Amino acid sequence: MSETYAHLYRLPLTGLRFFTVYGPWGRPDMMMWIFTRKILAGEPIPVFNHGEMWRDFTYIDDIVTGVIAALDSPPANDGAEKAGGSTKPHRLYNIGNNRSEPLMKVVGLLEQECGRKATIDFQPMQPGDVPRSFADIEAIRRDLGFEPSTAIEQGVPGFVRWYREYHGA
Repeated sequence: MSETYAHLYRLPLTGLRFFTVYGPWGRPDMMMWIFTRKILAGEPIPVFNHGEMWRDFTYIDDIVTGVIAALDSPPANDGAEKAGGSTKPHRLYNIGNNRSEPLMKVVGLLEQECGRKATIDFQPMQPGDVPRSFADIEAIRRDLGFEPSTAIEQGVPGFVRWYREYHGA
C-alpha cells in the first residue's frame, strides 16, 4: 500500500521491520516482560520448541537509532532501485541486532539478573511460529550507516534493572 502511494503521489515512504524489540517501556505481552515477571514471582516460564528457538533480540535504543536515521534520510524520487526493490521513492529496511541468539542464552541472562533460576515449562512449537529469526540489516547499514550497538549481554540486564525499579520488584 505504501509503495502504491509512493508511486501515485510521489510520497517518500520508508517501511521498517523491527526484530524482537525489548527494553524499558516495551510491550508487557512480549517474552522479555513475561519471563522477567514469572521468574521474579517463582512461576514457570513457557519455552516453546523445547528451547530450540533463536531470535534477533534488538534493544529499543538501537531501534530508535534506526528510525531516526530513516526519518533523517527520505528516499529520493530518482528512479533508482531502493532497498526492497522499488524504483519509486519507497524503500524497506530491517532494523535488528543482526545476530540470532539462542533463547536459552537469554533465559540464562534473565536468571542471572533476577537472582534466581527459572522454572521452565518446555512446550512444543506453536503453530505459525518459526524456530529462528534473523534481521539482514545490510541495506540500512549501507544506505544510512545504521549499526546496532547493544548486545543482549548489556540489554537484558539493563531491561531487568529497569523492570525491577519500575515495578518495585
